Amino acid sequence: MALPQIPSFRLDGKRALVTGASSGIGLGCAAGCAQAGAEVFAMARSADKLETLATEARAAGLNITAVPLDVTDIDALKLWLDGQPAFDVVVNSAGIARHGPALDARPDDFDAVVDVNLKSAYFLASYTAQKMIDEQIEGSIITISSQMAHVGGIERSVYCATKSAVEGFTKAMAIEWGPHKVRINTICPTFIRTALTEATFNQPERIKWIEDKIKLGRVGEVEDIMGAVVFMASDAASLITGTSLLVDGGWTAG
Repeated sequence: MALPQIPSFRLDGKRALVTGASSGIGLGCAAGCAQAGAEVFAMARSADKLETLATEARAAGLNITAVPLDVTDIDALKLWLDGQPAFDVVVNSAGIARHGPALDARPDDFDAVVDVNLKSAYFLASYTAQKMIDEQIEGSIITISSQMAHVGGIERSVYCATKSAVEGFTKAMAIEWGPHKVRINTICPTFIRTALTEATFNQPERIKWIEDKIKLGRVGEVEDIMGAVVFMASDAASLITGTSLLVDGGWTAG
């Protein structure tokens, strides 16, 4: 009897684009893809941080190229992508949050969060998928969403709105692009210790709220997301599309 062989979790020979890669989860995603063998293009606004990442990666024998670009500049994003071959893997980790009571949200806060979390995510997925389809690449597109796409959160109405919308377009795109063998999914973390969540972790009452919700009894670290991203990018996840991988310590279980 021939035993079935486990599909590869490696990304050798694949080209990966990671946005929001200068810090936090995005940096972890870039490092994880590179450690799994991919040639990684790390995109973010901060050129200095990206160059530091690329330099440290080279010293570790990893292949990461810095791409300083603001994903909310949709025209510049498309121009850059037009000059690139299709990527095998796209990880969109660019995101911002302007937390506060729902009644206090201002239109400029709303627009800023929508531009990064929703609009740029939509067009990054659209533009990179078109390249994959044109070049017949069986690619994987991953957006770092949030558990807050699936549950409500204190002072997070605008953030929840954008992440819920990402889940919606992901399902619709998966239906359209499935016949082309282009997969699109989200990863939905719980609270991960990064610069983006630092303000929340400095509030004792919020820490208690978080710890009471996470069934595994601890907050997340960037490393908790790295394995999930590599899995979703790899051939091991080749039948997974249009869905969410919740890395939430059991928060949304009830």
